[in-house]
Amino acid sequence: MNEILLLALDSLHKNKLRSFLTVLGIVIGVATVIGMSSIISGLNGNIAAQIEQLGSNLIFVSRMPLAMGGRIPPEVFNRKMFTLEDAQAIEQLSLVKAVAPFVQYYGPEAFLNSITVRYRDRTARNTIVQGVTPQAEIVMNLQLTAGRWVNDADHSHRSNVVVLGHDTAETIFPANVDPIDKEVDIQGNVFRVIGVMAKRKDALTPGANPNDNLAAMPVGTFWRLHPEQKDFMFVVSPVSQEAMPRTMEQIEQLMRIRRGVPANKDSDFAISTQDTFTDLWNQISSGIFTVMLAISAIALLVGGVGVMNIMLVSVTERTREIGVRMAVGATESDVQMQFLSEATVLSLVGGVGGILAGIAGSYLISNTLRWPTLIQPFAILVAAIFSAAVGLFFGFYPARKAARLDPIEALRYE
Repeated sequence: MNEILLLALDSLHKNKLRSFLTVLGIVIGVATVIGMSSIISGLNGNIAAQIEQLGSNLIFVSRMPLAMGGRIPPEVFNRKMFTLEDAQAIEQLSLVKAVAPFVQYYGPEAFLNSITVRYRDRTARNTIVQGVTPQAEIVMNLQLTAGRWVNDADHSHRSNVVVLGHDTAETIFPANVDPIDKEVDIQGNVFRVIGVMAKRKDALTPGANPNDNLAAMPVGTFWRLHPEQKDFMFVVSPVSQEAMPRTMEQIEQLMRIRRGVPANKDSDFAISTQDTFTDLWNQISSGIFTVMLAISAIALLVGGVGVMNIMLVSVTERTREIGVRMAVGATESDVQMQFLSEATVLSLVGGVGGILAGIAGSYLISNTLRWPTLIQPFAILVAAIFSAAVGLFFGFYPARKAARLDPIEALRYE
């Protein structure tokens, strides 16, 4: 067996360029599998951490589904908006601990990413502007690095105060300047900074979370800027993790009554949990991985055809050598094993090259694009097995053809 492997390696070594071009498809296919599995594994870990950071016992109540794939039906946009009174009604439910209403600006500037926050000559662009209540700090488990969150007095007096996201504050304030009690300009209005939020994790880019470029102010103050924007989303904290299903039932029954939904009609609002976001991401990631797996399979198929083609050429070129081996005692199985070993070694070399290329590509993506990646040993093992299987499958016919050559005719071949 060792002799057969040495003969296979020697044959490949004599035709380096031809061998490289033959396994190129296998290299591309295996590298794609390794690279995509590492990217998706990294994103899965980051998204799980981000969802966990939100809290495992939160319920989201919104007019439109927060995780809706595909085309949104027109009637969804025409649904009745939620109000602060709805939040107050939910808070009275026996299984609800607290409710945090949120309202966000969705005007032309928001869609054009042109909302700015200014401090003197420094500007933070593409900032998200939100109206919040004091309950948000507790319900969302928000962490501050400086100052405080919006309190009841700010909320009731509609004070011109703002809590800035980590990136917003870092952009507009020099390192040696304390942001607290400084005045900033938001869409032509002066606000006093009362707090700065801690940096939060992001699923795609750990170094830059869009939610860190934020300006949060009391709801009443927000309405002075945008009285037309009153579409609330509620984040509800139940009294316990075990009470979540019953809490969701209570909320649904209450909102159907308040919104006048008939018993024979579906609810005109959405209730979600972190599982909703997890399930949506799993669908997206599995779809992406399936597409990339199909592309990899095509590349491996092309590589396998290349292996078969080059092995058939090799059988033709070495017909006389095969005849000599058979004349000195080599059996059909010896010849078949030799050529099958060459095809398998050829594919394995391509597999190893693909694994190294995939690992290198993953590190390159992680360091340049700042996308999280996680190399999976299982993916490497599967890639190695598949590359060997390609060699065995596509190398069988050429090896069988070589083994069945007539020794006399092979010796006469020129």
